[in-house]
Parts: sequence; C-alpha cells; structure tokens
Amino acid sequence: MTRILFAFLLTFAGIGTASAALKIQSWTLANGARVLFVENHSIPILDISVEFDAGSRRDPQGKSGTAELTNAMLARGLRATTTPYAEPEMSEAQISDAIADVAAQRGGGAGGDRAGASLRTLSSRAERDASVSLLSRILAHPSFPENLLERDKARTIAAIKEDETKPESIAGKAFWRLLYGSHPYSQSPTEASVASITRDDLVAFHNTHYVANRAVIAMIGDITRDDADSIARQLTARLPQGAPLPAMPAVEVPAPSEERIAHPATQAHILLGLPAVVRGEPDYFPLLVGNYTLGGGGFVSRLTHEVREKRGLSYSVYSYFNPMAQPGPFQAGLQTQKEQTDEALKVVRSTIADFLRNGPTPQELKAAKDNLIGGFALRIDNNRKILDNIAAIGFYNLPLDYLDTWTAKVEKVTIADVKAAFQRKVALDRMSTVIVGNAK
Repeated sequence: MTRILFAFLLTFAGIGTASAALKIQSWTLANGARVLFVENHSIPILDISVEFDAGSRRDPQGKSGTAELTNAMLARGLRATTTPYAEPEMSEAQISDAIADVAAQRGGGAGGDRAGASLRTLSSRAERDASVSLLSRILAHPSFPENLLERDKARTIAAIKEDETKPESIAGKAFWRLLYGSHPYSQSPTEASVASITRDDLVAFHNTHYVANRAVIAMIGDITRDDADSIARQLTARLPQGAPLPAMPAVEVPAPSEERIAHPATQAHILLGLPAVVRGEPDYFPLLVGNYTLGGGGFVSRLTHEVREKRGLSYSVYSYFNPMAQPGPFQAGLQTQKEQTDEALKVVRSTIADFLRNGPTPQELKAAKDNLIGGFALRIDNNRKILDNIAAIGFYNLPLDYLDTWTAKVEKVTIADVKAAFQRKVALDRMSTVIVGNAK
C-alpha cells in the first residue's frame, strides 16, 4: 500500500496503527450471493449496496427501458406475503414514511451492466434492523402497481421527448448506436419501446434477474463481520434462485462510419470513438495514464492545448475510456461553431494520431502519474465512494486488493506501456464519428 493511501486511511479510520489498512472482507453465502465488507467504526452509519446483472443490456428485444423501469418501480409498492413472512401490503407513501421514520436513505438505479438498490442507515440495532428488513422486501416483493407504472412510463416518455431536442443527447444515442450496432449496448429507450412495456414485462424481468445467486452485496460501516453476514443473509433470504443467463453476444468493432445530423443549435456536437476496454483488463492502467495526457487532464491535456489554446476551436474538448463488462467505448468529444466543424475534427484526429505514434513525453508521463496518484485519496474519501468502489470490485470480479494496489499500478506504467496499450485499443481508421448540428 502506498504512503498516500496509508496516511489517508489512518485519518479515515481514526486510529494510528498499520493494521488499520482498508481491508475488504469477502465471502459467498450458501445461496450464491457474494458479499464484500469493510468494517469502519468511525461514524455510526452503515452503507449497503445490492446489485445484480440487471442493467439495460438485459432489456428484452424491442422493450428498451425495461431494466430502468423495473428498478425505478421497486419501491412503488410492496405486495403482501404470508409464508414464511407475514407482511402486509405497503404503498409508495408508506415505504417513504417507513424509511424516513428510521432516518434512512434509499437509492439505486440501472446502468448498462448492472442495477440494484442502496441504503444508508444508522448502525444502531433498532434503526438498522428496520431499514434492512424494508430493503429486503423492496428487492424481493415489489408489487409494480399498474397505475404507478403508467405514471412512470409517462414521465419516461416525456424525458425521451425532451432528450430528442438536445444535441448532446441526440449525439450520445447515435454514438452508441454506431459503435455497437445490433449489440444490446446500442439500445436506448424510445417512445415506442417504453409504451410497449407492461406490468408482466416488469414482473418477468424482476423474477429473472433479481435473484440471490447473482446478488453482489457491498457494505461499509459500523458493524462487525458477523453482523454483515447476518444482514447479507437477511437481504437475500426472500430472493429466489435464478437459472443461468444466456451469454451476451460478442462486441464487434464495426466498420468506421460518420453520421451527420442536422440541428438548429449554434454549435456542432462532435463525438468519435470505438469499443475498446473491458473492466479489469491489464491495459486499463496504461490507458488511464496515457489518456490523462491525451484528453483526460483538462487544461493540461494535448487535445485542450491543440484545439482550444492554439486554435480557439472549442471551449472544452476531452477523451476518456469507459470500461464495462464487455468492451466499453473510447470516446473523444467537443463542441464547436458549425462552420469550424471540419477543421476541429481534423485537429482532434491529428492529435490522436500523433499520440498513437509517439505516446506521452517523459514530462507528460510524470505529470499524469503525479496527478492520478496525488488525487487517489479523493476517490475514497468517504463511505459512499468506498461503497461504490467495492460494489464495482464485486460485480466485475476485480482483485480484493484493487484499491491497495491502484497507485502502485499507476506508478509502474511506462511510455512503452502506454503506446502499446493505445495501439492495441485505439485506431483512427476504426473510429466512428457523430456530428450533430452540421449536416453538410
């Protein structure tokens, strides 16, 4: 563990011995659920995340938006149960009141790969037991009331209609469609797909994906290992066992294409990239370090220097890698005046090409490492951030020492590592481009 992480953790844990390192404990319950736990008694709070392979890539064909609606409606109502739990129905308002009564906070959401729910609760026994019991019901026994489904569908369709007026939203959807073609990553909800979703679709999606043997439970807070095991078992006791999910189709890098979409906005919105990186693969750290120099370092990046500082073609320009369960995108983007579209795009491509040929300079490499290592403590400076990190470690099967070795892996990156990783993952002649605002 680096001295930066070690010193931070001493402060975070409120103690002064080397044995207080951020230790992630992990085990698997008899029902197949995986548990990751960090014990921290500095504040009387417990943070919990329960996630499943239930993101939008699992949406049924033609029903994009099912994963998101299913997750959003988990707490819209709870059905009554008898054996083995004698529990009454609960309405959306009653659920909200019950959470407020114990001063808890509930969250959650659905992304491309995963979906689930989170809870922040006091660690005192009465409040903790009440909120954990409620979360276990929310995960297992949602009632999906028909009237509230229609309300949520109307809200979702209204948001889609609004997005269809925004150039950045239009560009983002077109970008993922170009990069991923027929793969589920390309899907985004439409008015028609959301309108077609029924309560039966939500029930079927929930029964298939919100299952004990694919649950990943992350916890950090003021409890013991035995407490954490008991809570994990309580959270998954009501959940069924799920059958194996079908394998996802492979992500294929498509033939490069360019799509120009007319829009009355004063600026053109430009995105270019390609599928590139899987979460946890060895190239991630060289790509992370290299991209700081290329377009991830804000005002010190090459893209900013070439596009903004030297030529004044854009206020903001960036690049980043988005690692996912299957190859997530490398993306570069900017906004520029419509008449400068082709010039700006040419400069971005030229800058990327130069970086692919030569990589960072020694000075740029050192600056990137210094910034990433120096800023690492800010990635884990509260329980919520640590919870997010250990949830990702659990879902993507990253090493348990991932956070402990993060800065060391950054420090080890060489110029040769950066060049080799970028040349494996990024190629201009395979990139697709979307331009919204200039259809010429």
